[in-house]
Amino acid sequence: MARAPAIPQAEPKVPRGGGKFGSLLWLAGLACGALVTLATPTAVVAGILLAPGLLAVMLDQSPGKPTARSVMLFGLAATVQPLALLWRTGHHLGTALDLAGDTTVLATAWAAQGGAWLLCELTPLIITLTMEAVSRGRAARLRAARAAYEEQWGLPPEGQAGGQ
Repeated sequence: MARAPAIPQAEPKVPRGGGKFGSLLWLAGLACGALVTLATPTAVVAGILLAPGLLAVMLDQSPGKPTARSVMLFGLAATVQPLALLWRTGHHLGTALDLAGDTTVLATAWAAQGGAWLLCELTPLIITLTMEAVSRGRAARLRAARAAYEEQWGLPPEGQAGGQ
């Protein structure tokens, strides 16, 4: 008996907004546009002080963006005081430009974000090197203990037992 030809299945359509997060992205863009329009001084200070963090968000390709999240967290911590000062002094664009142009404020925010990036990049390397050093030390202690047992029990050294 011949089989009936299979009916081709229709492929599911992907929404135009980029999948299941399309509307969330659109709303985030709308919120950023409202922030820039309604709170321009805040957007200027935050944009300049968080520039390294925004760059990290764009460049971090790993799932969950752990490095970018750490950089932004450190940047936000360094940006709180200048933003509070901006809001206490009247929230004017001139004050925002003065704060963003202040080298100590800018250096503090950017150094905090650079330190976070460096910490995220070096931590796995430091942990790997530490674990390697610990395991090599343990292997050396075990080899020394084995040599002591071989000598104490009169066994031939490792690799020479039984004509190997």
